[in-house]
Amino acid sequence: MFKKMLIANRGEIACRVAATARRLGVQTVAVYSDADANAKHVAACDEAVHIGGSAPKDSYLQWQRILDAAQATGAQAIHPGYGFLSESEAFARACEAAGLVFIGPPASAILAMGLKAESKQLMERAGVPLVPGYHGADQDPALLQREADRIGYPVLIKASAGGGGKGMRLVEQAEDFAAALASCKREAINSFGNDAVLIEKYVQRPRHIEIQVFGDTHGNCVYLFERDCSVQRRHQKVLEEAPAPGMTDALRRQMGEAAVAAAKAVNYVGAGTVEFIVEQPGGYDQPEAMRFYFMEMNTRLQVEHPVTEAITGEDLVAWQLQVAAGLPLPRQQGELRIHGHAIEARICAENPDNQFLPATGTLAVYRKPACSSFAVGEVRMDDGVREGDAISPFYDSMIAKLIVHGASREQALARLDAALAQVHIVGVANNVQFLRHVLATDSFAQARLDTALIEREAARLFKQTPLAAELAAAAAVAWRLQRDQRLAASPHNRYRDPFAQADGWQSHAVSARPFAFEQGEQALPAVLTHLHDGALRLQVGQAPAQAFSWRRADAGAQAGPGARRGPEQLDITLGAQRLRAQVYVQAAGGHSPDTRFSVFTARGMAELSLQDALAHAGEGATEGGQLTAPMPGKVLSFAVQAGDAVKKGQVLAVLEAMKMEHTIAAPADGVVGELLFAPGDQVSEGAALLSLSSN
Repeated sequence: MFKKMLIANRGEIACRVAATARRLGVQTVAVYSDADANAKHVAACDEAVHIGGSAPKDSYLQWQRILDAAQATGAQAIHPGYGFLSESEAFARACEAAGLVFIGPPASAILAMGLKAESKQLMERAGVPLVPGYHGADQDPALLQREADRIGYPVLIKASAGGGGKGMRLVEQAEDFAAALASCKREAINSFGNDAVLIEKYVQRPRHIEIQVFGDTHGNCVYLFERDCSVQRRHQKVLEEAPAPGMTDALRRQMGEAAVAAAKAVNYVGAGTVEFIVEQPGGYDQPEAMRFYFMEMNTRLQVEHPVTEAITGEDLVAWQLQVAAGLPLPRQQGELRIHGHAIEARICAENPDNQFLPATGTLAVYRKPACSSFAVGEVRMDDGVREGDAISPFYDSMIAKLIVHGASREQALARLDAALAQVHIVGVANNVQFLRHVLATDSFAQARLDTALIEREAARLFKQTPLAAELAAAAAVAWRLQRDQRLAASPHNRYRDPFAQADGWQSHAVSARPFAFEQGEQALPAVLTHLHDGALRLQVGQAPAQAFSWRRADAGAQAGPGARRGPEQLDITLGAQRLRAQVYVQAAGGHSPDTRFSVFTARGMAELSLQDALAHAGEGATEGGQLTAPMPGKVLSFAVQAGDAVKKGQVLAVLEAMKMEHTIAAPADGVVGELLFAPGDQVSEGAALLSLSSN
C-alpha cells in the first residue's frame, strides 16, 4: 500500500477519499484553488498545496501543477476523485510518465470509453445491447438530420465526449433538430473541447440503471449490483438507490454480466460504472418485460457510490487503493451479497422553483442529522463544507450527499425523510424541501420510476408550502416574545421595572401587538392579543384568531461555559395544532432593516421576514427596465442588438454559471436599449446585462 497519496480534487469527494486513507494509514495531500484556501477538504488532509486561481481551468485542471505538487510532497499515487481530471486519458498517461500511480483505470480504457460513439461500436462487438442510433464519424448537419429522421422522433442528441447531462438535447420533432444540434455542439465544444455528437432513439418511459464494476490487474472483474438513478432534473441525478426497485434476479444477472463484459472488453482495472437505459414497455409493474441498452461507461468512482457501499458493506475507496497497489480484488462474485436498501439524496445549492437555478451565498446555518461514520450505519452524510463556508459560482452546486440504509425500501424512505427534516440550511437557496416532496409522491413511494418522474409529478413538487403560513408566523412571534423576555431578564437591562417590559402587558383593556410579516412577495399581517387573564390569541392574515401559547423546548437545559447559543427550539400551540420548531434569525442584509426568520419543523420549513414599518415609510415604487444576472457567471452570447423589438419570453442572452447554461428571457414586450456587457465578460449576481424599455 502507498504511504502517501495526493487527492487531485476538492469538496466532498476529497474528504471522502481522505477518510478511507486515514483509516488505512495512508497520508494525504490536498490541492486547492484561491477560492478553496480555507475549504474543509484542505483541513481533512495531512498536507496541502496551492495550485492556482478559483476557476477550474486555472487550478484543478492544471495537471502539471498537480504532478509537481505530488512530486514535491513525496506522494506515490494520485487519486483523481470524480469530475475534473478523473477521466482524462492524458492525465493518466502523465502520471505514469512521472512515476506516479494513477488510482483509476488504464489510460487505454479511459480513451476507449471516453468517446461515446467509439465506445458504442466497441460494445456492439462485445455483444452488449445498444439503443438504435447513429454513432458515425461524419458530422455533417444534413446527414445528422437525415439520421434522426430515419431513427424516428423523439431522438436524443448527445455530445460524444460529454457527461453529467451536459451536451445533451431532446428533439421531439424534425423542425426543431437544427437549432438543437447547434446548441448541443456549442455546449459540447465549450465543455469538452469536442463538438462531435451522436444521435439515439429516445426510449419511452426510461429508467436509468447503472452497474458498479471493479477489475484488478490479475484478470478478475466483478459487479457489485445495480443502482437506480432515474430521478433526474436537467439530465442530472437527484436521488439514487440500491438495489433498483422491481429488479428481477434474472435481469440483475444479465445486466451485471453485460457490464462485466463491457469492462473486460477494454481490460478495465479499478472502479467503473456501466450505465444502461432501461425500457419499460409493459409498464411499471411488469419488470419481466424490461429491456436494457448500453448508454455509457464512467471510468471513475461515481457520486452515488455510497449506496453500493451501504448494501454490500464494502468500502469502494479502499478497494480502489488495494487494486491500484497491485493487490487482487477483496471479494469474488460469489462472495458479494445485497443487504437491505439504501437511498442517496443530493443536497444542492439551487432553486427548484426557478428551474433549478444554481445558487451562491454563505452557509449562515448548516446543521446535520446525527450520522454514522463514512462507511457504515443507517444515516451517513458526505460533504465538503462547514457552517460559515461560501458556496461559490466556480464549482458544482452540490452541498452534500445524504445517505440512509434500511432493512427495506420502505424503511429507508422513512429514514431519509426524517433525516432531511433535520438538515437545516440558511443563507443559500437549496433543494431540501423539494427532495422531501419527491419522497412523498406516489410515483416515488410506489417505485413507479422513470426519468420523467419530476415532470410527471410537477404539480406536487414545485411552489409548495410544506409549513402552513400561520404556523410559521406563530413560531416567529414566539421567537420575538422569547427574545423580549431574555432582554428583560438581562443584567445589562437598565430598566428592570415592570412598566419597561416589552411583553405587551397593560393594567387595563386588551392590548394588541401587530407584526408585519411577509412570505415571499405576499403580505402576512399578524396580531397578537393579550387578554386580561394573561392568555394570548394570535390572528394571522384573514384567519380567525386562535389561542396561542409557547415555551422553550429546552427550558431546563443549562449551557456550559463558553457554549455557543444555538437556535431557539420552541414548543408552540396554535388552536388545536401543536408543533416543535427551531427558529433561526438573520438581518435581511444590504440596506434592508427587516428581519428574516427561517422556521424548521418535522412537517417542513418556511421563511418569512418581519418588516420594520417605520423604516419603510416614505418608500415609493421603483421602475425597472434592466435585466440582471441571476447569479455570478460568464456572458456567452446575446441574441439581440440595441434597438431590437422583442416579445415576452424571447431569449435575449445566454449566461454560463456553475458549469451550466442559463437563458435570460424578456419579461415583457419591449425594445432593447443598450447591451451593457460583451460575450466572454464575467458578471456578478444582480449585474444589469442590458436595458429594455416598453414599446
